[in-house]
Amino acid sequence: MAISVFDLFRIGIGPSSSHTVGPMRAARDFALALGDTTITRLVVRLHGSLAATGVGHGTDQAVIMGLMGEAPESIDPDTIASRLKQLEEGEPLLLANGQQIAFEVGSDVEWDETCLPFHPNAMVLSAYYHNTLVATNTYYSLGGGFYVDQAKADQGEVGEDSTPLAYPFNTAAELLALCQQHQLRISQLMLENEKAWRSESAIREELLTIWQAMSDSIDNGLRATGHLPGGLNVRRRAQSLHQQLLSPPENQRLIVSSFTVMDWVNVFALAVNEENAAGRRMVTAPTNGAAGIVPAVLAYYLKFEPDASEADVVEFLLTAGAVGILCKKNASISGAEVGCQGEVGSACAMAAAGLAEVLGGTPGQVENAAEIGLEHNLGLTCDPVGGLVQVPCIERNAIASVKAINAARMALHGDGEHFISLDKVIRTMRDTGRDMQDKYKETSKGGLAVNAIEC
Repeated sequence: MAISVFDLFRIGIGPSSSHTVGPMRAARDFALALGDTTITRLVVRLHGSLAATGVGHGTDQAVIMGLMGEAPESIDPDTIASRLKQLEEGEPLLLANGQQIAFEVGSDVEWDETCLPFHPNAMVLSAYYHNTLVATNTYYSLGGGFYVDQAKADQGEVGEDSTPLAYPFNTAAELLALCQQHQLRISQLMLENEKAWRSESAIREELLTIWQAMSDSIDNGLRATGHLPGGLNVRRRAQSLHQQLLSPPENQRLIVSSFTVMDWVNVFALAVNEENAAGRRMVTAPTNGAAGIVPAVLAYYLKFEPDASEADVVEFLLTAGAVGILCKKNASISGAEVGCQGEVGSACAMAAAGLAEVLGGTPGQVENAAEIGLEHNLGLTCDPVGGLVQVPCIERNAIASVKAINAARMALHGDGEHFISLDKVIRTMRDTGRDMQDKYKETSKGGLAVNAIEC
């Protein structure tokens, strides 16, 4: 299975890649596939985690936007609320294929927490002509905006791309062996693989576009104030923290000033994830729930490394992508499947690897950085309070960003040799996710999601 870096880094909107981006893309494809088929009713049935936390994630709204032909990478977030209001007031639903049908959110969107066998993130879309079913399909949102329909699921295909790569690898051991055999850094090897889909100039240009979108989400988050939507009354903190960093008090204690770099990393991560929680534009990295970690660490490097360049941005993202590919291939990046270790854990490993790469790390040191980053997020549960990607998700991105930097530094102080391999840690993440109770996997039925409300 060939996975591109651009499969992991997708420009979209919050608050969730699995509960917002994936369902929107799937719904759009379903509506377009109807073609000229005349329908009079369309029913959306959300299953498993999509039903359990779909209200907080805006899954129903995302599906409706997708049915209207909108795509996560191009939709204007500012138009969503008004269009949904028009629908609630009785306006017809204009489908992507040009048809108009009556659509009642209260009756045409069904919530069923029963999990379907293939994946906990599932939805069934059914189109009717009066009482006759004319089209139906089941979609599974796999995390990071990836999804498959029932046909591919039945065939055991999860969006496999059979594109031949210059240096194909399925494990970190294979990746390191290829780097040694061909005397390549990880970013160089990934660049050669990406050329299977794009020219080198296009790869560099599109990665810089990805970074610009990440940077914009940081900047927007640093400016925004107020409270996040959803009912928890969570206050945005990035803007006020940023102002404190810009105007530090005089005669600040040394121990406080020495923490300033960490504060900058925190504020970058908080800014991105507050934007995500507000349903704004950001980049999956590799998911929305963990979207602040890679941008925060890269922004930290660019801010404090005087010789940083655009070439470093490309190398950072290519290397981070390699680790994300390994996590997706051999475990999961879906919180509904393996808990938050698959989201924040994978992102932490990706950011640690990217930083180690641009700081001159050998392939062995880069792999070690990723291993440290992931190892110390093993067992991390996904238990969002109220089903919203706010508590503990926003702070968790900030903590993991600092952890990624520490992982890179520890790895660079070594020689690349270490006790536990990245492959073993990824395998452990997979096994831990299988053993984890469902209430800790994005259902908001356990952990902080329950105890915070009880308190």
